[in-house]
Amino acid sequence: MIALSLAEIASVVGGQTYDIPDPALQVTGPVVRDSREVESGSLFVAFAGERVDGHDFAQAVVDAGAVAVLASRPVGVPAIVVDDVQTALGALARHVVERLGATLVALTGSAGKTSTKDLIAQVLRRKAPTVFTPGSLNNEIGLPLTALSATEETKFLVLEMGARGVGHIRYLADLTPPRIGLVLNVGTAHIGEFGGREQIAQAKGELVEALPPSDEGGVAILNADDSLVRAMASRTKAKVILFGESDEADVRAENVGLTDSGQPSFRLHTPSGCSDVTMRLYGEHHVSNALAAAAVAHELGMSADEIAVALSEAGSLSRWRMEVTERPDGVTVVNDAYNANPESMRAALRALAAMGKGRRTWAVLGKMAELGDEALAEHDAVGRLAVRLNVSKLVAVGGREASWLQLGAYNEGSWGEESVHVSDAQAAVDLLRSELRPGDVVLVKASRSVGLESVAQALLETGAEGEVAAR
Repeated sequence: MIALSLAEIASVVGGQTYDIPDPALQVTGPVVRDSREVESGSLFVAFAGERVDGHDFAQAVVDAGAVAVLASRPVGVPAIVVDDVQTALGALARHVVERLGATLVALTGSAGKTSTKDLIAQVLRRKAPTVFTPGSLNNEIGLPLTALSATEETKFLVLEMGARGVGHIRYLADLTPPRIGLVLNVGTAHIGEFGGREQIAQAKGELVEALPPSDEGGVAILNADDSLVRAMASRTKAKVILFGESDEADVRAENVGLTDSGQPSFRLHTPSGCSDVTMRLYGEHHVSNALAAAAVAHELGMSADEIAVALSEAGSLSRWRMEVTERPDGVTVVNDAYNANPESMRAALRALAAMGKGRRTWAVLGKMAELGDEALAEHDAVGRLAVRLNVSKLVAVGGREASWLQLGAYNEGSWGEESVHVSDAQAAVDLLRSELRPGDVVLVKASRSVGLESVAQALLETGAEGEVAAR
């Protein structure tokens, strides 16, 4: 974080200082909520959770080098005490962002947020120092913590914004007001909580409503291939840039294809020129993500050639998202187990089919959470798609939702042992260990709560007799 005195922080957050010998003492290290991340000069933010209360670690973090604790009660060490720690954290983030003067890019969407954010960051940091959301820390706590990690040298701040209801993105955009806002898509992720795609569109569109007008530099970057996103142009006073494969898109892709290993290639068109891209990531769905990143980069002054080189060299920065690892025996494990929704599940299955041409393919799939009344239909549809894509074997893992996956496959034409329902991750591991053959490709994917990353990890440990080559 940029250096701030404890007195200034207390003033910004409206807090009372306790046990602070010198209010001029500065916070020069990171602002953290995890005591294990404390460094010299840190500010530790004490949240009282259901299982762990950060206030209990106050003495330990000060001993480890923290300057003070942001807390909701006195803790016997230097502290700034506020009524609500989360509100105070947000106020501090807004203060720092306004002090910085960096260009703030915010993005949201039902699917692909984290992958796109990682692409944007890798492209922009070739131009200037860039800070971006780690992993998917895109909520009311993770977002301000990311903003507070910016320094005086930061020129671009790329923030992912998630939402579980109407008003959430409006709140996040108020904490960290963006100049450039990107909306990727409107899908069915969390549809059980929102109530429908129209409500999801209403929530995602809060980002473009928060942008400054075009004459103040506001830019809304919208997916031309998604009608609900494209319609958001009427909800903003910012300049509108469209991306996609549509002929009307300002930044678009032509000649889209996949390499033999399933990596996308395309001709990138921007208002200032064209260039060819062949990505290191896997799956055609990354074309849309790459175009979104290209639109942001072009708006910030990068040429088509610069963008194409950056996109072609970019990799995955967040774990368990299409992580492709080849075992010494030739089995390829695709760990995409961080999370799942219908759109990302379909994209992963298509990527598996492309990667597995001429090889046996396995889809180890589990529950997609928060689909509400759509859960049965969506799980059934994924099971059917696995059959249509000629996936060699579907392994549905878990309870009711897994049985729906298998039912969809069965009704689409799967028979015999082409699809199987197992009770848990260990049962899936046991099955795979007994039946995998050299050259097979295994996709592992489910919502985060299922924990299917353990299947991928077990498979890689199984094949660890020699050096594992990660791609």
